[in-house]
Amino acid sequence: MSRRTSRRLFLIGSALGAAALGTPAIARERARLRLGYLHVVAVDGQILTGLDRGSFDREGIDFDLVEFNTGFEVVEAMAAGKLDVLSAGGVISSLLPRGGYTAFLVNDIEIATAQLWVRPDKGVTTFADLRGKRIATTRMTTAHIFLDRALRANGLAPADVEIANSSMSAAVNAFIAGEVPAVALWVPFNITVREKAPGAVKLVDASAYYPQSAVVGGWVARQDYFAANRDVFARIIRGWADANDHMLRNGKAVAGALQKKHYPQATIADIEEALAAQKMFSSREWKRLYADGSVARWLQQVSDFFLTEVSIAPATPATQYFDPSLYLATV
Repeated sequence: MSRRTSRRLFLIGSALGAAALGTPAIARERARLRLGYLHVVAVDGQILTGLDRGSFDREGIDFDLVEFNTGFEVVEAMAAGKLDVLSAGGVISSLLPRGGYTAFLVNDIEIATAQLWVRPDKGVTTFADLRGKRIATTRMTTAHIFLDRALRANGLAPADVEIANSSMSAAVNAFIAGEVPAVALWVPFNITVREKAPGAVKLVDASAYYPQSAVVGGWVARQDYFAANRDVFARIIRGWADANDHMLRNGKAVAGALQKKHYPQATIADIEEALAAQKMFSSREWKRLYADGSVARWLQQVSDFFLTEVSIAPATPATQYFDPSLYLATV
């Protein structure tokens, strides 16, 4: 029997078996993609949940997972052609205006994932005390966006403070060691601060500026790769939707599974806090926010922030780099 004949008989048999089970008789090749991501619940919650419950496997999707420490690193890896798709936070809005990339899926709104912590023992208890002080953070990330808005909302300009740029782990370590009196971080680094700097105080988190300053994170692919593989990305969307809706229906169970399998250094309460710090919608609720332009507006306001930091001319607007059509046709 030739390989082609054998393959054809296999597909016919699979189709008949699927029909007998009452499932769609669709034969398709599995797809494997290099997925870059950050290991924070707001970014990888749906990814890990979908992998654990077989959401992506049922869609014939396999991921080669590549973990990064910061959003800046993951977008640079995408720009260098090292990834097929990425999932990250607000930093995606720094990559997308460059042109040549498509955002097609949003994970959540980061309403309280970014936080500003201060040390009263270093003379900082209010925003006024921050004037002229060093604040550790990672530039061009959700934490940096939040810090900029928090300062402006409290009568300070970014020029009124000194931003000490480093990886987030280094920024938090500097804060704990007392080298800087303040740190703008993202969850779950707040856990480390609470444990190792018990005198530190959370001055504010991003929920104070929601929804006017909503920051969304999500999935991005190269524009040409996305256009040439829309069926693959539709399958990713379906797998994501299954995982996302499962998370919303089973919050406590999901928090326990994430903690046990993927965040052993955290407690279940920590994971529940991280989930509460992000605003999630059901896959069907996201359809309205895609269709009415809300997501594009949120993406654009974050891109506008990044464009004040790095000049990009001409900059691609969110109405062009965000493509909701595949999601709307799939979910």
